[in-house]
Amino acid sequence: MLSSLLRQREVFPSFPRRRESRFVLNLWIPALAASAGMTFVCVLMKKLTDTMEDHKFLKIRVIMAALLVATLSACMVVGPDYVRPTVITPDAYKENDGWKVAQPKDDLIRGAWWEIFGDPQLNALAAQVSVSNQNLAAAEAQYREAQALVREARASYFPTATIGIGANRSSQSTTIGGGPTSQRTAVSDYSLALDVSWELDVWGRIRRSVESNQASAQASAGDLENARLSFQAALAQDYFQLRELDAQKQLLTATVAAFQKSLELTEGLYAQGVASEADVLQAETQLKTTQAQLINVGVQRAQFEHAIAVLIGKPPSDFSIPATPLAGTPPAIPVGVPSELLERRPDIAASERRVAAANAQIGVAEAAFYPSVTLNASLGLESSSLAKLFTAASRFWSVGGSISETVFDGGLRRAQTDFARAAYDATVATYRQTVLTAFQGVEDNLAALRILEDESRVQGEAVKAAERSVVLTTNQYKAGTVSYLNVITAQTIALTNETTAVQLLGQRMTAAVLLVQAVGGGWNASNLPSNP
Repeated sequence: MLSSLLRQREVFPSFPRRRESRFVLNLWIPALAASAGMTFVCVLMKKLTDTMEDHKFLKIRVIMAALLVATLSACMVVGPDYVRPTVITPDAYKENDGWKVAQPKDDLIRGAWWEIFGDPQLNALAAQVSVSNQNLAAAEAQYREAQALVREARASYFPTATIGIGANRSSQSTTIGGGPTSQRTAVSDYSLALDVSWELDVWGRIRRSVESNQASAQASAGDLENARLSFQAALAQDYFQLRELDAQKQLLTATVAAFQKSLELTEGLYAQGVASEADVLQAETQLKTTQAQLINVGVQRAQFEHAIAVLIGKPPSDFSIPATPLAGTPPAIPVGVPSELLERRPDIAASERRVAAANAQIGVAEAAFYPSVTLNASLGLESSSLAKLFTAASRFWSVGGSISETVFDGGLRRAQTDFARAAYDATVATYRQTVLTAFQGVEDNLAALRILEDESRVQGEAVKAAERSVVLTTNQYKAGTVSYLNVITAQTIALTNETTAVQLLGQRMTAAVLLVQAVGGGWNASNLPSNP
């Protein structure tokens, strides 16, 4: 065995040179130690058995052997120890220049992030996402699945014990053999046995498996929080878009009333012979077109209301939100510095934990190259007579150990190790891409808020100018100095500008929600379970 272990440099030529010497030494030195230890266990048990036949020493012998092999099981842990991959982190956000920031004491969002918008209706709705959203319930169940896998992996630390009760009665054939036919006899066999098997974690395969499953469970916890943040952000976006439509409905309702008065004015002038019938038809067309726009807003609002109902886990038919026009402006949102983003985004934390899980799987794969060490023990009672089964003479026991190693597998273990290393590299790349995408999300929404704020200011000035134009043009029409076409043009421009102003406010609120989501809401990596 030793010669084959020393030839591992030829068997694994693709391993990096910086790891080759470590890999070879880690393989044959612990293997010799385990072989020597198991040999010592067998010799020790034989001596104890020869000199202490009394069953009262059985417990002492088992405990001594278990302590010895437990010491051997702590020899080493194969595979690379985890180091978090490095990522490129800028010193500051480029788009943060010119954007208003929160006070220094409020450098992080904490708790219910949606409360920074100061909307009681939004607060009540967002709180229901964690309680009733079914997609979030599915993510929570997946996290519990990951926790169960951790417990499953930990179970391998302990021996497996089985107890069996048997009863058998048999009779051999009397025609076997060349002698005279013997008399048929029936034999009974009763047994009560306890069997214990324990695979020792000499090379750390089980420890690496537990490490991998723990990291996967933490990643699942990050996925759960990322799903929670995504659904809460989706609800906030739908809510502000619904309020934007309420504002548009209010604007269109007022516009319809104004156009109705314009139509009545034109009809009056037509009756006096001042205006033409074409003016009346133009006024009526404008009124009906605006009424159609008002009806269409109702369709869009209903769809957003239904979407909010689903997000909070309610049937759309049992849910409604009273109409309230969108008002106010986006609050100052603390974004912090880019380096904090790695700890504030649950998706980044989940991706990093997957890197740790993949790293541990390399150790699991490498452990397959080493011998497996198993300790077995049996004790119980066996007798041909049920009446004598529970007597001292019917007892039996045995304790032993074994070491086994795969000497040929057609490259299976090497392929599994290469697979684990490639999977690790893939998770590292995914982690770094997740970080880059997160930085992009912050920059995008910082830029959106800054630019939309400037656009809203200019758009407000356009609205005021358009409103003055409508008043002036209407007075000129009443005086007969301009045609009604001029009035319609001025009114259309005013409505378009007012609608754009409302939409810009909705876009700003949506961008604010997306920025909060981009910086992780009120979450922090310290919220991940340390021991799932």
